[in-house]
Amino acid sequence: MFAGGRRTASTAVTLALAGVATGTTLDGTALAEPKPATAQVKEKVNALYRQAETATEKYNGAKVKTDAAEKSLGELRDEAARRQDRLNEARVGLGAAAAAQYRAGGVDPALRLALSSGPDHFLDRAALTERADSRQAAVLSGVREQMRDLDQVRDEAGEDLAALKAGQGELREAKETVTGRLSQARKLLNRLDAADRARVTAPPAPAPPSAAARRDATAAHRDTPDAAPSASPARSAPAAGGPRATPAAPNSRAAAAVSYARGAIGSPYVWGAAGPNAFDCSGLTQAAYRAAGISLPRTTYSQINTGHRISRSELAPGDLVFFYSSISHVGIYVGGGRMIHAPSPGAPVRLAPVAEMPFAGAARVV
Repeated sequence: MFAGGRRTASTAVTLALAGVATGTTLDGTALAEPKPATAQVKEKVNALYRQAETATEKYNGAKVKTDAAEKSLGELRDEAARRQDRLNEARVGLGAAAAAQYRAGGVDPALRLALSSGPDHFLDRAALTERADSRQAAVLSGVREQMRDLDQVRDEAGEDLAALKAGQGELREAKETVTGRLSQARKLLNRLDAADRARVTAPPAPAPPSAAARRDATAAHRDTPDAAPSASPARSAPAAGGPRATPAAPNSRAAAAVSYARGAIGSPYVWGAAGPNAFDCSGLTQAAYRAAGISLPRTTYSQINTGHRISRSELAPGDLVFFYSSISHVGIYVGGGRMIHAPSPGAPVRLAPVAEMPFAGAARVV
């Protein structure tokens, strides 16, 4: 009896464990799905956001090419229509001349001379006819040239149409990638309660300043008007995590770009957006410099080649700072080791340490 009881208990434990493994209890009631670890969700969400951002930059690049191809195609089609109209007019003129020649062509010139009321009158008409024939030959040559030009314009339009279709394909592919990664991230976040979601989407905690950041902060204070040689050590080197002095931008255009970026703080991140009310990362930097009167390319991997490259130790307000080996993220440096950037969906434009992401390079626009 005791052995049988042990077998019954063992069977119950086995069934209970099986129920945990399958997500059901002994009576068939479904168990709640286990809550995912916040750290794991954060890591996965951040990875999905990085993939979405890389795809966003591809989308932005394809959008630029597609828009250019569409504009060029429209212009070429308009030009082809104008050339076709001119060609049609020339052909009408040739047709009228050919009909007149046909009507007079059946009479031999010698006979026309004999029947003429006077040789001088005939010769004058013959000279006029010869000049008319020369003009007609020139018109014919012009028509042939117009036909060749029209064919060339149509060929160019065909190339632009092919480029447009290819760009549209890239746009669709990049858009599907972006929306797919963002959808996966949302599903992961939705499995968390509100408090954990807030922890996952919160900005990273400030890390102790690196040597480069300390140099930035010291230089920032040195460039601040209220700095003086007699300042105390505590004043000349701001403490980690405390307020940092911000150096002046090196020129008025860099200052205007930084001012625009500061005004955009709090604006939502929207992929593919370049202002004025929402931004992605390269859209923010493009809009900031557009406000300063400078046209930047649309994508991070094009913006890094704008102006000239500089080292991290040379950073000054207004410089562009880039991150990750794929050059998939960009911010605008504001001094003191900090930047303003559009981080990711759900994270508005904000002030952040340059050190919070893997630094890939920097460029000075002006």
